[in-house]
Amino acid sequence: MATLLYRLGRASFRHRRLVLVLWIVLLAALGGAAAAFKGSMSSDFSIPGTEAQRAMDALGKQFPQASGATGTIVVAVPKGETLAAPDNKAAVQGLTKEASALPGVVGAVDPFQAGAVSQDGRHALIQVQFEKAAADLTDAQRTAYEDSGRTAEAAGLQVEHGGEVAQAEPHVGGTSEAIGIAVAAVVLIVTFGSLVAAGMTLLNALVGVGVGMAGLYALTGVVDMNSTAPILALMLGLAVGIDYSLFLTSRYRQNLAEGLEPREAAGRAVGTAGSAVVFAGATVVIALAGLSVVGIPFLSVMGLAASATVAVAVLVAITLQPALLGFAGTRLTPGRKGRKGEGRHESGAKRKKTPFGFRWAYVVTRHRVPFILAGVLALGGLAYPVTQMHLALPDAGSSAEGSPGREAYDLISEGFGPGFNGRLAAVVTGDSKEATGQAAQRAATEIKGIDGVVAVTPPQVSPSGTAALLSVVPESGPSDPATERLIHDIRDRTADIGGVELTGQTALGVDVSEKLADALPVYLLLVVGLSVLLLMLVFRSILVPVKAALGFLLTVGATFGITVLVFQEGHLAGLLGVDNPGPLISFLPILLIGILFGLAMDYEVFLVSRMREDFTHGDTARQATISGMGHGARVVTAAALIMIAVFGGFVLMDDAIIKSIGFALAVGVAIDAFVVRMTIVPAVMSLLDRRAWWLPRWLGRVLPNIDIEGEKLREKLDEEPKVPARV
Repeated sequence: MATLLYRLGRASFRHRRLVLVLWIVLLAALGGAAAAFKGSMSSDFSIPGTEAQRAMDALGKQFPQASGATGTIVVAVPKGETLAAPDNKAAVQGLTKEASALPGVVGAVDPFQAGAVSQDGRHALIQVQFEKAAADLTDAQRTAYEDSGRTAEAAGLQVEHGGEVAQAEPHVGGTSEAIGIAVAAVVLIVTFGSLVAAGMTLLNALVGVGVGMAGLYALTGVVDMNSTAPILALMLGLAVGIDYSLFLTSRYRQNLAEGLEPREAAGRAVGTAGSAVVFAGATVVIALAGLSVVGIPFLSVMGLAASATVAVAVLVAITLQPALLGFAGTRLTPGRKGRKGEGRHESGAKRKKTPFGFRWAYVVTRHRVPFILAGVLALGGLAYPVTQMHLALPDAGSSAEGSPGREAYDLISEGFGPGFNGRLAAVVTGDSKEATGQAAQRAATEIKGIDGVVAVTPPQVSPSGTAALLSVVPESGPSDPATERLIHDIRDRTADIGGVELTGQTALGVDVSEKLADALPVYLLLVVGLSVLLLMLVFRSILVPVKAALGFLLTVGATFGITVLVFQEGHLAGLLGVDNPGPLISFLPILLIGILFGLAMDYEVFLVSRMREDFTHGDTARQATISGMGHGARVVTAAALIMIAVFGGFVLMDDAIIKSIGFALAVGVAIDAFVVRMTIVPAVMSLLDRRAWWLPRWLGRVLPNIDIEGEKLREKLDEEPKVPARV
């Protein structure tokens, strides 16, 4: 692979104008396709086959008039007044008529006729039924819904809009991405000491992200994609794109400093560092695509979308990056003074100063046991809150304060209780009208007798008479663990009544969370096993892969623990704009494992491959460890800081899902890069000494020899006579 990439790097360098034009044309073509074929995205997190989804499907068939999206308009009057007052009642009824006439609305229910008025008479709920699902509603229909009630507000009523229609979808483009890119630019300038090198690296990554995102949006017209998927793809594609370009540019500059002419320097950079980039990218792609084995459609789409963006980032790095390097030529040589003073000239004193990476490695390897114990105990302690982790799907209560959905949620809780925000639906089906009616009455009686149930509405029978709908109001809110227990209690109590299934957004969320929780151990075992196998192929060792896998588990555990402390327990939540701490998003753990696995292998390969190379060339195990750390620490530090900045920028978004994913990834990268890979790993490698590279002979004969860092390529090229080549 290294030889193939070496040739690809030289060819891209030589035909740089053609390569640049091809990528620009592809970007423009996909951008046009995205504009022409972009479709709607949904916030649906359903899983086919679960009880809640089966009941929801049956509900759509038996009650087609209720199969579309729903909205809830909440109205309230100040203390001391009631909605029964003539003026207030007229305003509410006028708002009901206004809502019924909105575009896309089938009808709106008068709260006085439906009995949807609070006991104190100050709050009322207007249920609005849309013809189409929430994902199919137009922006104009959503805007008309949110703008309704101006007349009622003028009459002195407080009007808030909630329900599925009011759930805002996260959008790409804004200050979050800009902050991450700005910090990445600063890190690149400091790392390279060159505006040209930093600018080219950043430009390369942005082209890759543009191509990947344009392709995803073009597919939304034919693929049912969750609204979170593009944000995740952007977050990950931007981070790895910058990192991969950073690795290649850094190796290119190192080759120039060693006296290689530019084209050869680019070819060797792609053949060596490019091999590591391809391997690292492949691990991320495999891990994310592996989410498909869980069998959850929306998670599969998210994983495939993100993995496709990473694959594009790899292709851009090994083709466009050497082409851009060709335009810069020798101007990226370290220490070279540019036309405008870019770069820097180091004094003799500075050149003699030992880089921090070597000094840190020396300290860690000298005091390896204390560093190992301190690191393991610290990360183990941070992982303890995982024992209290509670997973659920997001609801309006987790939305940002001031958002329409959150205002409606709080007003409903105030007037009716938190359970009205997470109403359940019991769907009863039978072979005949009589059987259905008897089962519905029996189910209503059983459910009313369960602790935690506030009310059960009379059965609503379908036109065919073979299905009935019971609305169940729990005492607790949608994300409260008590509601989850209540759902199981209802299902247990109605299990002997044929044809009764529980659904609703809250029940759907519980089923999804439990399905994901069951899949998590299997996926974690798959990822850990994959990491051991891949690293065994790369390093031809038993203990190095095992050490890397254990380090990855420490990273994951500590990351989950810190995320639980902030987003669930509320510690320091205010600093991150977390208005309402609560359960973690149910798919966060499994998604985080897939992403962090690839990133952890990235840093592991970059650092440990140099250690192996120096060890095979005669250095002692400790010398090789110090050398590998010394040569890789600067680039790994820069890469980690860039990823932390990119992921951390998304914490500024209001969307609870994106905020928690960005925070967890930023924390995970920081822990893995600085605590695990740059502290615990060199300490353990030093402790293992020569045993770290032990491999049974029989296994060595079976395993293929993968030259990930291009060691054989360098040996071959060093033996060949140097022939000058044109830039």
